[in-house]
Amino acid sequence: MKFAKYILPAIAAAGMLAACSDEPTGESTKRPTGSGGDEPEEPGTPVDPSDIVSPVPDFSCNTQKVAIDASKKLQTMEGFGASDCWLPNQIGKYWRSNRLQLARWLFSKNISTAGQPAGIGLSMWRVNLGAGTAEQGDASNIDANNRAESYLVDGVYDWNKCEGQRYFMQQAKNNGVESFVLFSNSPLVQFTKNKKGFNDPGTWHDSNLSDDCYDDFAEYMANVAQHFSGEGYNVSHISPINEPQHGWNSTDGKSSQEGCSWNNAQIAKLTKELDKAITKVGINTKILIPEAASWTDLTEGNANDTYSQIEAFWGNGSAHYVGDLANVDKVAAGHSYWTFDNWNDMRNVRKKVADKAATKGLRVWQTEWSMLNKEPSELGGSYDDVSEFDIALYMSKIIHNDITVAGCTSWSYWTAMSVERYGQKNRFELIKTTPAGGNYSDDFTAEGTVEATPNLWVLGNYSLFVRPGYFRVDLTGADSKDFCGTAYVSPDGKTVVAVYTNADKTKGVMLDNTISGAGTLKTVTRYSTTEKKELLGEKFNPADKVFVEPNSVSTIVYTFE
Repeated sequence: MKFAKYILPAIAAAGMLAACSDEPTGESTKRPTGSGGDEPEEPGTPVDPSDIVSPVPDFSCNTQKVAIDASKKLQTMEGFGASDCWLPNQIGKYWRSNRLQLARWLFSKNISTAGQPAGIGLSMWRVNLGAGTAEQGDASNIDANNRAESYLVDGVYDWNKCEGQRYFMQQAKNNGVESFVLFSNSPLVQFTKNKKGFNDPGTWHDSNLSDDCYDDFAEYMANVAQHFSGEGYNVSHISPINEPQHGWNSTDGKSSQEGCSWNNAQIAKLTKELDKAITKVGINTKILIPEAASWTDLTEGNANDTYSQIEAFWGNGSAHYVGDLANVDKVAAGHSYWTFDNWNDMRNVRKKVADKAATKGLRVWQTEWSMLNKEPSELGGSYDDVSEFDIALYMSKIIHNDITVAGCTSWSYWTAMSVERYGQKNRFELIKTTPAGGNYSDDFTAEGTVEATPNLWVLGNYSLFVRPGYFRVDLTGADSKDFCGTAYVSPDGKTVVAVYTNADKTKGVMLDNTISGAGTLKTVTRYSTTEKKELLGEKFNPADKVFVEPNSVSTIVYTFE
C-alpha cells in the first residue's frame, strides 16, 4: 500500500502557508489559532475521558503483558535531532514557498484538534560549520550540492553568510528547539595543509589541519558559538571532529563532501585548544567528541591510531586523555552506521559501548545515522523490494536498541532533507526535496517540491513526545525484534510516554499493561505511524485496553493526576 505523502508544489504551498509572513527573521512555523488546523486543542471545552469511545481494531491482535514502572528511572533523555547538511543552506535561501513547510515538519510541536501533529518537534538541531568550500566553487573539487560556506573569509567574519542555514536555525529557535550543536566535518580551507575541504590521496588517519593552525581553528569555532549564543541560541555543544576513521580522500583528487581524517593524538590536541578557546570567550558550551564513524570505533582497535576512542580520551594514563578538561562533556558520541544488520548483532555491539562508557562515567549519544549500508539481512528484502515504511520501521528498531542497550540519551538522524536519487527511496533523509529541474538537477535556486517521508513521522514517535529531561523508565514485556518498546516519564511525574514498534504485518498487539509509580490515570492518547497514518493521534477511554496496529510504530501518552 502506498504511504500517504505530502507533496507540495510551489504554487500550492504558497496558498497553504499564506497565513504566515515570509520575512526571514519574523516568519514562524507557529500558525495563529484557527489559521490552518494545526493549532493546539482549545483548553476551554474539556471532554470527560470516561465518555470517550475507544477505537476498536478491525484486525486480529496478539495480547502482550507489559509492565511500566515509572519509579524505576534509567537514563535522562537529552534530545532528538537531525542535521542541516547539506541542502538547507540553499533551500533556506532560495525556496521562499516551501521552506516554511520544511521547518514546520521538523520543529513544530502543534497538534490539531483532529490529532494530527504538524511536525515532529525536534529538540536538537545540528548545524554544520562549513569549511568554506562553497566560496571556492568548482575549484573545491567537491560535489556542488555538498559545498558549504564559512563565516570567516580573508580574515574577516561575515555573519550574513550561511543565509539558508541561519533561516532554519531561526525557525528552530522560534519553535523552542532546546539545543544547537555546531559540528565540523573539515577545518576551514585556509587552515588546511592542501587548502581543500578534504584530505589528499593516500593520507589516512592524519589530519589535514596545518600544524600551526590548531589554535586558529579552535578560536574560529569558539567565536561562532559565542556569536550565536549572543543571538539567543542555546549552543550546547561544539563538535570539532566527525568520523575521523575515514580517509576523506580519493585517488582522483575529488570528494563528494567535506571531511577530514584524524588520529587520536591530533583529536586530543585540537580538543585542548578548543577548551582554551571556549574558556577565553566565556560561553557555557561543551565540547562533544569524537563522533566515531561506528560504535565499534569507540571500543575496539588501537587507541594510538584512531580507534578505542573511549579509552583513548577518558582512560587514566592514556597519552590522549582529555577527561579533565573543564569544557569537555562526559559524553562518548558515535554513529550507528555499519552496525545494524540484524537484531542480535546490533545489540551485542551496543552492549560493549554501554559497558565501556559506564567504566568512565560517560553518557552516550548517537549523533548520526541513515541507512547507508547494504540492506540489513532482517529488513525483509532488498532495497528494491521493501517499502519506504519498511525502512522507517527498521530505523525505529535501531533507535530502540541505541537507547535501551547502548544507553543513549540523545539520538540524531543524519540529513534532515535531501534528494532521492538512484532508487534510494528514503534511506538518506527525513524529507525529500526535489529541485525544479528534477531529481538529478544540481540547481536549487528555483523552487522545488517537498515530501515528508515515513522516516520523519517515525522519528516523531520519539522526538515529539520524549522531551529533554524526561527519564527513561523500566518497561518489561516488549524487547524482541518483532515487538519492542521503551517508556519515559516527565520530570513532574504526570506524563508517561511509551513507544512501541510492532513488526508483525498482519496482527496488532493488545496491551495488557500495568503502570506503577505514576498516580491515577487521567487520559490516554495513541499516536500511530503506519503505511497510511502519519503520527495520527486517537484518544482512548482510560478504562479500556490500548492496542497498537500491525506494522506500526506507536506512541502512547498517558497523563496522571
